[in-house]
Amino acid sequence: MAQIKSAAKLRQMLAHPDKIVVCPGVHDGLTARVALSVGFDALYMTGAGTAASRLGQPDLGLTTVDDMATNAGMIAGLNRDVPVIADADTGFGGPLMVARTTEKYILQGVAALHIEDQVTTKRCGHLVGKELVDTPTFIARIRAAASARTRMGSGIVIIARTDALQSLGYEEAIGRLKAAVQAGADVAFLEGMRTKEQMAQVVKDMAPTPCFLNMVGGGVTPLVNSREAKELGFKIVIWPMAGLTSVYLAMREFCRELKDTGEIKDRYTEDGKVDGGVRDVFELCGLSACVEFDKQVGGVSFANGA
Repeated sequence: MAQIKSAAKLRQMLAHPDKIVVCPGVHDGLTARVALSVGFDALYMTGAGTAASRLGQPDLGLTTVDDMATNAGMIAGLNRDVPVIADADTGFGGPLMVARTTEKYILQGVAALHIEDQVTTKRCGHLVGKELVDTPTFIARIRAAASARTRMGSGIVIIARTDALQSLGYEEAIGRLKAAVQAGADVAFLEGMRTKEQMAQVVKDMAPTPCFLNMVGGGVTPLVNSREAKELGFKIVIWPMAGLTSVYLAMREFCRELKDTGEIKDRYTEDGKVDGGVRDVFELCGLSACVEFDKQVGGVSFANGA
């Protein structure tokens, strides 16, 4: 059977009446490989994680389109059967640049991207002091992305994100999302909701447009599990800090251990095997598959093993 393109596969998921797409946030190849090994059927490439991992910087609009598109494409290429939803910030400029950004994401094999209404020097949606563009500018961004999608003959899912709730209020935010859907967006993303009542209301007000939920640890939105998110009516829920928080906590623990004791002791599985050793990591990243491919095509690089 021919492989289903990732965007088409994501659209099938969104169309399924009983399906909610649950995505862990990943920011590099290793965190993506871990998420894939656990069995997630979609991934989310976090812009904050891309800034932190590629630049060592906070989420303050410092990444370029090439930083983001290249990272998203690498993650999407690890398993073409698993759709990747990727942050595209503001689209990185005016309509021409938004169209170019969309084209880059399409060529990288990304299934969906979200574009927001902050100014180009944007910041994480769970920080304060966000500045917004006006509604016509936001809608021009969405329209530019939709136009690029049509020109490329792509089915990439366009997610319209508004940060207007914080400064302009709920009604203005909903108005922006409805206008974005009219301009070609497929999914609505209201950032920074502060109550479960708001979470339920946006789904009702945006129906039948699918809605997107952002679960940020330490953020402003109440955390709910995937069952509750489904009951509220959301079709996509992301946990963007999954990779960042786990790396932050684990790396800090291991570095403290090395600094305090002069060594890092092995960790073991329940059956007594070393867990997380060098070969475990290489196998996670496809070592055996690479060796087998080399053998199948007549290579001899690993004739004596690897």
